[in-house]
Amino acid sequence: MGGGGHGLATAYYLATEYGIRDVAVVERGPIGLGNVGRNTTIIRSNYFLPDNIRFYEFSLKLWEGLERRLNFNAMVSQRGTLNLFHTEAQRDLMTRRANQMRLLGVDAEAVSRDEVRSLVPLVDLDNGRYPVLGGFLQPRGGTVRHDAVAWGYARGASEAGVDIIEHCEVTGLRREGARITGVETTRGPIAAEIVCLAVAGHSSVLAAMAGLTLPIESHVLQAFVTEGIKPVLDVVLTYGAGHFYVSQSDKGGLVFGGAIDGYNTYGQRGTLPMAEEVAASAVTLLPGVARLKILRQWGGVMDMTMDGSPIISRTPLAGLIFNGGWCYGGFKAIPAGGMTTAHLIARGEAHPVATHLDLARFAAGRTCDERGIGPYPYLH
Repeated sequence: MGGGGHGLATAYYLATEYGIRDVAVVERGPIGLGNVGRNTTIIRSNYFLPDNIRFYEFSLKLWEGLERRLNFNAMVSQRGTLNLFHTEAQRDLMTRRANQMRLLGVDAEAVSRDEVRSLVPLVDLDNGRYPVLGGFLQPRGGTVRHDAVAWGYARGASEAGVDIIEHCEVTGLRREGARITGVETTRGPIAAEIVCLAVAGHSSVLAAMAGLTLPIESHVLQAFVTEGIKPVLDVVLTYGAGHFYVSQSDKGGLVFGGAIDGYNTYGQRGTLPMAEEVAASAVTLLPGVARLKILRQWGGVMDMTMDGSPIISRTPLAGLIFNGGWCYGGFKAIPAGGMTTAHLIARGEAHPVATHLDLARFAAGRTCDERGIGPYPYLH
C-alpha cells in the first residue's frame, strides 16, 4: 500500500533482488504526488548514532549506483552537504559527529570559517546574533530529482513484472483472526499473503483499519522554492542557529525548508508563523535572499515517531509489514528503505542494517534517539 518512494522501491527490489514478481502497488491517486514529490530532495548520511550512519550510508551508496541500475536519469547530484555551526559547543558537537562518521568509513571534512566564505560567498559570516565559526562537509551528500525517483522506480518495477495500480484507494484490511489476508479497495478486494504498509504520513490511518495503534504522530512540514536565478549555491547548506536548509535546483530556484509545525494534522499545507520563521532564518543567513520572490510553497505530512527514527518491521498481525515513521529522513532513505523492506518480506527477517528499526524497540526501551531529546515527536 502506497505508490511513493518506499512503496515503489520495495516492489522494485522484491522483483529484481528476490525474484518475487507477484506484487501489486496500490496508490489512491497518481504515483509520485505524495511525500516523494513534497520534499527538499536532500540525500546524506551525516548522522551520529552508529546504527543510523550505517543505514543511511547504505542508502547513499545505493543512490550512487541508482541511475546506472535503473537506466534512468534521476539527476543524482553529489554537490556536498555543509552544516554550519555558530558556537564552540556546536563546534564540539559537529566534531564528534564528523569523527564518528570517519570511524565508520564515511566521508566528513572539517571546514574553517574562511573555507565557508569560499564555498558559499552569500553567507553572512558576521551577523550579530549568530556569527558563523565554521562547519563540516559531507562531500558525497547532495540532491536528487524527486519526481525522477518515483518514475525511475516505477518503470523499473513495472518492467520487472510488478503491477502498479493507480487511483485505487485502500478502504479496509481483510483479516482472519490475527492474520492479514488482503485489502479492500475502491476497485475491489485483493487477496495477499503479505501486505506492506508504506503510506508515509497516513500510516496511522491505515494501521487503524487493522486495529493497530502506532507510536506515531502526523505533522506537516513546509517547503518553499524561489524564482529562478543564476547559479549562486554549489552545496546543500544547513543553518546551525535555526532549522533551515537550502539548495539550488537545476531550474535555478532556491529550494528550502525548516521545522515541522508543532500541531498534529493530515493537511498538506503550512501556516504563516512557520513560513515567517523559515524566512527569518533564510534572510539572517543569506541576506541576499530577501530580494527574491517565492514561487511556490507546499506541505508534506510527516509520520513522526517517538524517537525520531523510522520503523521497518513485522507487526503483531501475521502477514502485515510496516515501513514508516520516517520523520525527516524519508526521501534520503528511499533506496535503503525499499531494499531492507523487501529483504524483510522475502526472507522473513530484518536486513542487517535495519535490525535496530523494529517496532518492538519502543516496548523494550531500546529507542534509537539521534537527537537525545526523548519521546517528543514534534521535537524530532
